[in-house]
Amino acid sequence: MTNSPVTARPFAPASRLWADLSGPALTSLLTERSIAVVPIGAIEHHGPHLPLRTDALVAEAVATAAVERVAAQGIDAWLLPTITCAKSDEHHWAPGTLWLEGTTVLDVLIDLGRSIAATPARTVVFINGHGGNVMLLGWANRELRRRFGLRTFSMPAGVGGPGDGLDGRPDERGQGIHGGFAETSVVMHLAPHLVAPEMPARNVPEHIAGLKHIGFNGKPVMFGWTSDDFGPEGVIGDATGANAEYGAELFARGVDFVCEALAEIEGFVFG
Repeated sequence: MTNSPVTARPFAPASRLWADLSGPALTSLLTERSIAVVPIGAIEHHGPHLPLRTDALVAEAVATAAVERVAAQGIDAWLLPTITCAKSDEHHWAPGTLWLEGTTVLDVLIDLGRSIAATPARTVVFINGHGGNVMLLGWANRELRRRFGLRTFSMPAGVGGPGDGLDGRPDERGQGIHGGFAETSVVMHLAPHLVAPEMPARNVPEHIAGLKHIGFNGKPVMFGWTSDDFGPEGVIGDATGANAEYGAELFARGVDFVCEALAEIEGFVFG
């Protein structure tokens, strides 16, 4: 009598990290309903008080927490490695910023989509921690859809806005976009050891805040700018009074938002 050969099942760790799987395990576990979640941030100047990796830190932390939660709810989401260096040319002047041309980043996103398309997964979601990537991700979404037939989505990693002057928050007049109250508070929550004890002085461009059409945060007329246009420290906002408690609230809201969005994405259909 001969023994029948035993086919070993590919080892698959309990982690939801794409890169922790072997190639055979990934092929056997993923299906057309699997969601590849890609955090994308930046390594760029954030003033004298925050680390260069602020945007990558926030994107990865939110995406990690969201993938773990939705996976426990039955959504087949997998976390890919964070894209840390991206389109940060608005901070080109500041030593330490690691920035790529927009066309370079687009090429990277297209190549990444091509690689994902070679697996059973058909959905890619970018969780973005850096405002400079927004329009580029919109472009990449359509390229990946057109070229490889993937379902593609992008969203911010957080839902925090500028300080509104309420409950002890500074009034950033809609201009708190970089190194300000919300961003500093979130990093204080996630990595307090990386935040300098002294906060930079308030730097809110009041003359822009008074304009009806031109500005940040949803105003319809955009303009070209670099962060040193608003002062030598590159901060646009008011970090004074930032605190870890408010950062924890913003982080929780960001994770809730991404989880809700992933649930909608799982059931999204065209037509």
